[in-house]
Amino acid sequence: MHKPLLVPEFLDRARTHYGDDEAVVATTGERFTYDELGERADRFAAALQDRGIEKGDRVAVLDPNTHYHLEAAYGIMQTGAIHTPLNYRLTPDDFEYILSDAGVDAIYADYDFAEKIEEIRDEVPTETFVTNDADAVEGGEAGEAGRSSSDSSDVEWEEFDAVLKEAGTDYHRPEMSEDEIITINYTSGTTGDPKGVCRTHRCETIHAYLLVGHQEITDDDTYLWTLPMFHANGWGHIFAVTGIGAKHVCTRGVDAAEIFEAVRSEDVSYMCGAPTVLNMLVTYYQEHDPETTGERDVRLATAGSAPPEATIRTVEDEFDWYLKHVYGATETGPLITTSDARRHFEDGSDDRFRIKKRQGLAYLGTEIRVVDEDGTDIPRDDETLGEVVVRGNQIMEKYWEKPDATEAAFNDRVEGYYHTGDLATIDDNGMIAIQDRKKDIIISGGENISSIELEDTLFDHDAVADVAVIPAPSDEWGETPKAYVVPASGDPDDPGVTESDLEAFTRETLAGYKTVRRIEFVEELPTTATGKVQKYELRQEEWADEERMVGQG
Repeated sequence: MHKPLLVPEFLDRARTHYGDDEAVVATTGERFTYDELGERADRFAAALQDRGIEKGDRVAVLDPNTHYHLEAAYGIMQTGAIHTPLNYRLTPDDFEYILSDAGVDAIYADYDFAEKIEEIRDEVPTETFVTNDADAVEGGEAGEAGRSSSDSSDVEWEEFDAVLKEAGTDYHRPEMSEDEIITINYTSGTTGDPKGVCRTHRCETIHAYLLVGHQEITDDDTYLWTLPMFHANGWGHIFAVTGIGAKHVCTRGVDAAEIFEAVRSEDVSYMCGAPTVLNMLVTYYQEHDPETTGERDVRLATAGSAPPEATIRTVEDEFDWYLKHVYGATETGPLITTSDARRHFEDGSDDRFRIKKRQGLAYLGTEIRVVDEDGTDIPRDDETLGEVVVRGNQIMEKYWEKPDATEAAFNDRVEGYYHTGDLATIDDNGMIAIQDRKKDIIISGGENISSIELEDTLFDHDAVADVAVIPAPSDEWGETPKAYVVPASGDPDDPGVTESDLEAFTRETLAGYKTVRRIEFVEELPTTATGKVQKYELRQEEWADEERMVGQG
């Protein structure tokens, strides 16, 4: 039997079996059952269709981890439109590019971030603008759901709750195919503009199934949203947690005190967090000694950089939480490996750190290979270095309207595998450990930063003659951008500009998390005979005292 795999069915299942059970603890203090969450999603679906949104149209969501994000996402997908979540840390220029590139027809934006959209409304194709607090947004009129002319500058911001009230619950759910695109998640490219990662109903659904199994998600779990929902659909948890009938506890950001309080008061059993979040929690714990659990055990999934052993030890031995180290990329679902291989270590033994610091072994139905330049599998000696390539049902379909980039991503060294750009060793159990990156990218606090983008920005400063940006190790962020700058003056001792000047210059045009943090003025950059900058030499020097040439959180 073949039954199509469609993402609206995750909420359908929760409504059928858990309609009267609590689904969402909102940041506003409200609590919603699955029936109530479903009704609000239905109303948003109806409102979108009233405004001309059809199957295949793109609808953006710009929101921290609130109940509005969940309602908007399911409302969008129930119409067959394509859910396009946006990173709220980006700049208005970034949003202008993404909204135009995806041809976004409508957007829901949280009041804290809607001003960034307000700045570029005349430059984008978007015609419908909805927010959760129109009074807080310039040009908005709270309580009104009226629509104006086709000129976006004349269109008022509509109030989300007023829109729902006016819309009613009747909407048309079109026929859908599991091979159709249902989400686009934009990722920072190492070169050029951001790329839209297109994912189908089928790959979102299978990824959610894998999450339920590998992350051991059950219907009595309470999931705390410390991971941004915009990150690859919150690593798929908007689907998995909903479909299994568990409870969402929403947040408006990451605050250590609030996390510990939520864990205790809401009896949280599962959450995710980058190593930077773990570091924040460890620091707060050491200073304030809070209660770390409610009545139930806590599981925590971390990804990005490998957590240091001291962090894992504190989380497991002092917090009494169980840590799972997972790995992937926006293009891969994201999750494709896990260090949670309990036949290879004993709980409580120091040997577990050796395993939990690795990115691990493949998820079910996922084929992980580590290959050399010729596409040949490297030996499983845990010494030889190769690129991680992957094949699985959770991998993206393509990049939005970028066929050349799609072709390269799937066929560089090995045909038909997504090429991660991460360089790893692999042991005799098939567990990988990331050691370096082929891609010119920095992963700082779980966010991707393009070295090329930072270099291009710094090149625009009159005092900069040449520049190379690399990741530098950071105890706080795992990695942080460092720029080697050849000053236009030719004298690194008298560069004619200060480090703080250049940092402020990057902050003017880039999202805050992309700002260069460290600068070293140099007389020249190391180059090949053909004049190509040898960043690898800079990285070797910068990472000489580290185990790997990738950050540990």
